[in-house]
Amino acid sequence: MYELTTARLGLKRMTPDEAPVFLTLNADPEVVKYTGDGPFADEAAARAFLERYQEVYQNEGYGRFSVYWLETGECVGWCGLRYQTELGLPDLGYRLFRHWWGRGIATEAGAASLDYGFRTLGLARIVARAMSENVGSIRVMQKLGMRYWREDVFEAHPAVLYEMDAAVWEKARENFFQKL
Repeated sequence: MYELTTARLGLKRMTPDEAPVFLTLNADPEVVKYTGDGPFADEAAARAFLERYQEVYQNEGYGRFSVYWLETGECVGWCGLRYQTELGLPDLGYRLFRHWWGRGIATEAGAASLDYGFRTLGLARIVARAMSENVGSIRVMQKLGMRYWREDVFEAHPAVLYEMDAAVWEKARENFFQKL
């Protein structure tokens, strides 16, 4: 069922059947505060988004994953890679239900996504972007061992870009997974 697993998480491609979950996720203003996204209008809009998103997997060969808590099977949010045309690079992104914040889930899912990107997809470099005010997301990038790259603007807000290359990940990955 899952394409990737960690000690606590299962990650799989998003499907239109998950529309109720993603409707609820994006309905929390704190969850989408720094994303540039708003809530879906209704479940049909969430389903339409997820149906269109299937093209990302087909066209790019990868995309974001739904993230599940293995112990209960509950969806905790999403995480994964997506090619960003304006950057010319794959981007690591994550979004979790607020009641799952502070448990290391974004870091754990992010590590699995980086490992997948570098070791399975053979990517050379992955970036992550966050609005400068989003200290929680920036902290996740730092915990993953990503390095500050440069200032940016995202959705008309000051932002930062962090980066990691395959060689750096390869040196860090074993120690990183031992800590989880």
